Amino acid sequence: QVQLVESGGGLVQPGGSLRLSCAASGSTFSINDMAWYRQAPGKERELVATITTGGTTNYADSTKGRFTISRDNAKNTVYLQMNSLKPEDTAVYYCNAEVIAPKIGVIVCWGKGTLVTVSS
Repeated sequence: QVQLVESGGGLVQPGGSLRLSCAASGSTFSINDMAWYRQAPGKERELVATITTGGTTNYADSTKGRFTISRDNAKNTVYLQMNSLKPEDTAVYYCNAEVIAPKIGVIVCWGKGTLVTVSS
């Protein structure tokens, strides 16, 4: 019904930048809060950043000052601009969205993830 597809991951050197995108597509729907999560090798999945429909943002302490989450409601897309990347940022990044689906109600959707590797 509603699909989230991440893109923009790849290999980047420490100190570099990367911009992730997550586009939602499907039948008629609306999106409430959106978020980015990540899961590093051998670690639990953690919340990276959130953004409300009104643009209010929240960040994990480890990413404050380096990452910026934004959204384009007209394009049903959320972005994550990552600057000053560190090897510790290496992880699979997942897009998450609270979606209002017609005749169904509120559902939580996940993308399949995009890999970000920070290494020299």
